[in-house]
Amino acid sequence: MAPKTDWNPILREEFAKPYWAELQQFVAEERARHTVFPEPDEVFAALHRTPHADTRVLLLGQDPYHGPGQAHGLCFSVRHGTDVPPSLVNIHKELHDDLGIAIPEHGNLESWAAQGVLMLNATLTVRARSAGSHQKRGWETFTDRVIRTVSDKTDHVVFILWGSFARRKAELVDRSRHTIIESPHPSPLSAHRGFFGSKPFSATNDALTAHAQQPIDWAL
Repeated sequence: MAPKTDWNPILREEFAKPYWAELQQFVAEERARHTVFPEPDEVFAALHRTPHADTRVLLLGQDPYHGPGQAHGLCFSVRHGTDVPPSLVNIHKELHDDLGIAIPEHGNLESWAAQGVLMLNATLTVRARSAGSHQKRGWETFTDRVIRTVSDKTDHVVFILWGSFARRKAELVDRSRHTIIESPHPSPLSAHRGFFGSKPFSATNDALTAHAQQPIDWAL
């Protein structure tokens, strides 16, 4: 990770643990044999773009996108000019229904990250066209530590957990200090089971303002 991020000293002890060396060796071997997303300089983009000190919302994804040109280090986000993936199409629909925000023609969510929304995937790399291929190799140990570190903040944080995988991470969060907003995943397979109509964006802003924090401008 870049030395300028305030996450580096917070997470430094993780880099000395055996799992970290094994994980990095695995990813290096995968990159030598296969195409791996995102690019090496974007693996930790979520931490670079949203400092620990500025984190007010944690949005948790599971895996990076595994299609060419999609993943760039922020969960659910794609670069400008990239087709909007189906889950993100549904996020846009719910954003429109919740707050009346016009559905954008792009899927770039960097403006959220700049406002303190830590957009974290539980697994930070993936082999091309092979969903889940880098799960259970050590990334979850690292990102669980990130989640716990955010939960340790004395300032109130909103945790947005979509889908059964993300919702299991609620056990890492101190509910006495923070707000958890959870629902089914926005994927086409599950969005109609309760993601649509869950109004997570207004609920997040309501929780922030109730704790005297600035709401997020979700407009894209």
